[in-house]
Amino acid sequence: MPTPSRASPYDAPALISTRARASVLTPDGEILSLAAQEAASLLATLPAPLLIHGPATIRRLGLTPPGQVVPWFDLLELFLFLFPTRAVVPTPRGMGLALGLTPPEHCEADFLLLLLDKLRQALDSMVTSRDADTLRALLPLLSRAGWAWAGFIEESLEAHPSQNRHPYEALRVWRRLPRWEEMAQRPPPGSRPVAPAEARARLTRILGEDAETRPGQADYASAVTQALAPREGAGIPEIVLAEAGTGTGKTLGYIAPASVWAEQNDGPVWVSTYTRHLQRQIEQELRRLYPDDAERRDAVVLRKGRENYLCLLNMEDAVNTLASRPSPSPAALIGLSMLARWAEATEDGDLMGGDLPGWFGDIFGGGVLFGMADRRGECIHGACPHYQTCFVEHSIRRARGARLVIANHALVLSQASWSSLARDDVPDEDQLPTRYFFDEGHHLPEAADSAFSLALSGLEAAELRRWLLGAEGSRSRARGLRRRLEDLVATSPVLDAPLEAILGAAHALPAPGWLGRLNGEDNAPQPSVPDLIANPSEQFFQALRAQLEARRIGTQGQDSSECGLHPAGEALREATGPLDTALRRLLTPLQTLVERLKSLLSEPDDALEAAQRLRIEAMIRSLRRRAIARVEGWIAMLDTVLGEEDTPDSAFIDLIRTEYVSGRQGETDIGLHRHWRDPTIPFASVMQGPAHGLLITSATLRDQTPFSGPNGPDPRQVEQSWHAAETRLGTPHFIKPPFRASLLSPFDYAHQTRALIVTDVPQNDLDALAGAYRLLFLASQGGALGLFTAISRLRAVHQRIAAPLEEAGLPLYAQHVDTMDNATLVDIFRTELHSCLLGTDAMRDGVDVPGQALRLVVFERTPWPRPDILHRERRKALSPDDPRDYDDRLTRMRLRQAFGRLIRKGDDRGIFVILDRRMPSRLLSAFPDGVAVERVSLAEAVRQIGGFLPIAPATSLPEPQE
Repeated sequence: MPTPSRASPYDAPALISTRARASVLTPDGEILSLAAQEAASLLATLPAPLLIHGPATIRRLGLTPPGQVVPWFDLLELFLFLFPTRAVVPTPRGMGLALGLTPPEHCEADFLLLLLDKLRQALDSMVTSRDADTLRALLPLLSRAGWAWAGFIEESLEAHPSQNRHPYEALRVWRRLPRWEEMAQRPPPGSRPVAPAEARARLTRILGEDAETRPGQADYASAVTQALAPREGAGIPEIVLAEAGTGTGKTLGYIAPASVWAEQNDGPVWVSTYTRHLQRQIEQELRRLYPDDAERRDAVVLRKGRENYLCLLNMEDAVNTLASRPSPSPAALIGLSMLARWAEATEDGDLMGGDLPGWFGDIFGGGVLFGMADRRGECIHGACPHYQTCFVEHSIRRARGARLVIANHALVLSQASWSSLARDDVPDEDQLPTRYFFDEGHHLPEAADSAFSLALSGLEAAELRRWLLGAEGSRSRARGLRRRLEDLVATSPVLDAPLEAILGAAHALPAPGWLGRLNGEDNAPQPSVPDLIANPSEQFFQALRAQLEARRIGTQGQDSSECGLHPAGEALREATGPLDTALRRLLTPLQTLVERLKSLLSEPDDALEAAQRLRIEAMIRSLRRRAIARVEGWIAMLDTVLGEEDTPDSAFIDLIRTEYVSGRQGETDIGLHRHWRDPTIPFASVMQGPAHGLLITSATLRDQTPFSGPNGPDPRQVEQSWHAAETRLGTPHFIKPPFRASLLSPFDYAHQTRALIVTDVPQNDLDALAGAYRLLFLASQGGALGLFTAISRLRAVHQRIAAPLEEAGLPLYAQHVDTMDNATLVDIFRTELHSCLLGTDAMRDGVDVPGQALRLVVFERTPWPRPDILHRERRKALSPDDPRDYDDRLTRMRLRQAFGRLIRKGDDRGIFVILDRRMPSRLLSAFPDGVAVERVSLAEAVRQIGGFLPIAPATSLPEPQE
């Protein structure tokens, strides 16, 4: 094991770097401003530095970060150890703000010493606190692992690591976490409506006396109350479509009536979003409604799928594996210690977008987090020894008594879907809510497509085999069905026969090493003895790949990674029959096993303990969801292969598609994919049963066009826009038509914004594109968001402009380049007023950056829909008379979403630029009424940016060539 470093961070050089320059405070106290290359050379002669976000800092200097354990003093590591759940932006300015300091305009290396002093003071104040005991318990492992900060903390806490006899006990946080207790089932909620006056009064109370006045917000709150009215009959929910322009204040506008209804009717309202970022944003807004932390924790619960949370059983396996090794990995010791510190402090255990920093994996290694969540459906529910401390189970039970549950579209649709298929004899784990508010409602069709599609792919089939058979000799912890059921089988031998039949039939699914064989690797492992006979699933996937290779279209603008299923080739049809037979052999014992488990539940209540009954119910649900429903769907898909060719009026679109496998460079999976031609059909089907009221809201529900004329809006155009929106959102599939509401944005876009189309940037010239971004970003002096329709072009532009921008003092961050999650990148962008950010779709729809931090949006080209098979078929179904109009509507809505990032407050000013001279004029109605859209040269765009934006130029800018 490495010996702990006893060097003092006060004696270390301090370093702040960009890709162009670095500020270095030498051990002698001299501050140097050096070119990045010079700084890299100097660092080679100095001790390990004091810095923030070591891997990113070192990469900016053109160096490769060393493997763990890192030698430097990273202030982020110390901050996380002291404040494991406190948010901090991973920059010097961001940490200064998090510690209550006022950072200077430009942070030099000596600012890091002020941050260190502040953290030292915080550490000294914790000496007698309860937290200090946790820190002391973790120090032995961190000290043995050679963590740079170990000696520094030991001195302050006067800790003596050798006195701790069981150092690994500090990592076993599951022994110290609170346990949930079952409560009586909550009665069904009432049906008392919310009067508009009540909603307005609650909104006034939430906003307070000094709040910014937002015209239309109270009207919006009144309109939302219609979704809280009692429904008229079974399966006839009240539906409200509410379009609220940017700046209306729709979040608090719907929270106000929702909270009134929840209190009056003793039932929850579920608020569903599309992005994690908005989930957290809504949760933060609710602090205004529930300022008391304890009350808010009872009233508000944030829910996500299991794959987002720390699985304590996975963590236990990781800790036990580490403890069993004679020489455990120092990097793993540090990473798990930090994760344990966070796990003991977190409120909800959310690894993805929660209070675990988005930079955790980059600092401590992605391997620490890999496998810590249940991403493969392996949860064993009541059989887990940590069931009563499980973070997911805690959130489920808190949600049962909450007033407001902040969820996401995927979870809401999944729960509603499974409940619509569930049998009465095995109730679901949750009581379904009756009121749903879908924020970011324009994403509902996309979310429904994802929720209700089905894939018979190599990866999906191999995952099912792994879930049934377990790890099959690998080092994975996958338990397999036998291990999950072994104690039940021991007491109920009737389960043994179907279990054995399932395990035998599972060998027809892809065997270990299938991906290498599918991709034709010479060294791919061969099947083991039970799989020596030709594997029907692997033969099927080989036939799928052969048909795709024969029919793929490689011309420009076409997606060569997919092709239609029909007409199925002879080789594919021949490979389908054996797989169909094999899947039916698997399905029959799965169904038998479920029936026999159900029979155990029919025994008298005193014959089964409550925990065992819950476990059997959980196993039945798992078998149905994880195996039976999937296999039934696959069989139906195979019937399509063997049947007649699909017709235009078919409910489904079947296609063959390849997808790259994460972590396997150059290797692709192949699969048969089934999508609903109109995914809002299953959405309506599963929601109309439980829902009494639905709100679907967004700033862009409709493809708005200017309706103003001498006599006001044209009623026919207004009706057409609503009809198109309703068709897209699926409300015609419900019995009762929706109530419509539209609130205009309060912003004066004509005076606050400009929209420019640059006409002299060649379309496919990456050097010219990068040059345009560089000049525009320099003209705005940062505060610029660059949007791309392709990741490859984003990366190419980033590579070309990062150094010159940072030479000018404008830090550049990029999605798909920087190893941080999107929320962290947005936090940095919001904090660093002169920074620039590049991103794709997620940044187009999910960024909320008010003020001067965002003053320029540059779109690389017109965001046309991707011309794939799904789009081709859906525009035939949804716009058969004018497919081009369908394309235009989607494109205008994307432009509206992008433009909406620009102005978030009444005093914001910003410019929207699109670098596509081919953008047609018919799309310009995407911009708000009154916005002047000009077609200009790049030089003119640079001039207008410099003259319109409120930020004064800080550097002399090169003039672009006409």
